[in-house]
Amino acid sequence: MTRAYSLDLRERVVGAVLEGEPTRSVAKRFGVAVSSVVKWSQRYRETGSLAPGKMGGHRRRVLEPYRDFIVERIKQTPHLTLHRLKDDLATQGVVVSHNTVWEFLRREGLSFKKNAVRR
Repeated sequence: MTRAYSLDLRERVVGAVLEGEPTRSVAKRFGVAVSSVVKWSQRYRETGSLAPGKMGGHRRRVLEPYRDFIVERIKQTPHLTLHRLKDDLATQGVVVSHNTVWEFLRREGLSFKKNAVRR
């Protein structure tokens, strides 16, 4: 992921815009995109701050609250498939993709539907 531009650069860019220099000219002079100049200027007018916004974030784990339900279903039905487990979750009001169920099981170290030949 890329880093945010420095606060010093942002201050110089917005300062040039506030002095009346055209946006495109400021962008060219400082080597940044016109859209950055516009966004920084808007942020300064609206909030009075030039600090960058939060980058990235943490994705909420949708199936975490249903871990006990999933573990119980696997214990009850060892031959359960991912698609069937996904359907069972849908009856609980949780609509997720096949991949979401797979990633949850892998992350939690849960496994099921063992093949006797491969044990």
